[in-house]
Amino acid sequence: MKLFDVYPINNIAIERARGSYVWDDSGTQYLDMYGGHAVISIGHSHPHYIKRLTDQLNKVGFYSNSVRIPIQEELTNKLGEISGKDDYQLFLCNSGAEANENALKLASFHTGRKKIVAFKKAFHGRTSLAVAATDNPAIIAPVNETEHVHFLPFNDVQSLETYFHQEGKEIAAVITEGIQGVGGINLATAEFLQTIRKLCDQYGVVYIADSVQCGYGRTGNFFSHDFADVNADIYSMAKGMGNGFPIGGILIAPSIKPKHFMLGTTFGGNHLACAAALSVLEVIESENLLYNAIEMGKYLETELKKISEISNVRGRGLMIGFDVSADYKELRKNLLLNQKIFTGEAKPNVIRLLPSLALTKKDAEHFIVSLKKEIHSMTLKPVQ
Repeated sequence: MKLFDVYPINNIAIERARGSYVWDDSGTQYLDMYGGHAVISIGHSHPHYIKRLTDQLNKVGFYSNSVRIPIQEELTNKLGEISGKDDYQLFLCNSGAEANENALKLASFHTGRKKIVAFKKAFHGRTSLAVAATDNPAIIAPVNETEHVHFLPFNDVQSLETYFHQEGKEIAAVITEGIQGVGGINLATAEFLQTIRKLCDQYGVVYIADSVQCGYGRTGNFFSHDFADVNADIYSMAKGMGNGFPIGGILIAPSIKPKHFMLGTTFGGNHLACAAALSVLEVIESENLLYNAIEMGKYLETELKKISEISNVRGRGLMIGFDVSADYKELRKNLLLNQKIFTGEAKPNVIRLLPSLALTKKDAEHFIVSLKKEIHSMTLKPVQ
């Protein structure tokens, strides 16, 4: 048997990790400025994270949601406190796609409607409804195709208002990222998010804030939508929620009422997942990582804007993107091979930075120095 070949893979085997660094099986050290797609929120192998999981595993690793699981209640209370959404309800699942799947399903249950508004360059996951609301035909199988999802231009208030005027009474939900990640680090404007809230209120539509990549403190706000001073009806979460342990969830406004069996999951909210998620919140709080995300993000953006060979530096907190020209199209690959630094990308020409929220000033400086060094090295080489 062999693995199903669906991932382009770097020939690097990570053997251990600590903080913002990982080491391969040859002992080579790499700076991790990508965090495995924004998953590593408090740093690799944080001692509190390890202790929380070890202690829980020594008690009970799993039992189903057919019994009361007190650590779920502990997580719910802590999440409400740290996020500022303490009057919301929590449903736990296993991934970001599953979170968005349940968010869209719940919106349809609540409104009795079918239409979904999503936006150009959106990415919401690879499961049935989530992928139907994702603007990438290459990953939408024929069975996922539906006429219920309508894509509008991102940040286009006029198009949004026009569509609501035409179809508002048929719309179940609007789903949007506060910052589009896979789409290229595209920041939603405050006006855009406020307009979504206003129109959803006017037409009885559910506002879903996809916070899978851009949430959980990554921008310095707990949810990236918070900067616009609006509350969504449902927030979807995953990635940084468990620092690498699979967990996802949705926060649900009190106006949306539950009933038995409308949603369900076997593994969602299991004891180990909740222990991991609790440790993340506890470290975010004790180490003041929301503030650190803001400060390190400001430093990185300031220094990146001084580098003339890159352009359009943008982001919020530790979710940062910049564009590279055709002359530097190999920059991301060279950073990995020559400078031993992991970064991310968005097609066609964006480098994405999604490091741990615990990134230190020393490690941020290391990245900037290495980036300049690699750009200088590439500049000296003749263009092929």
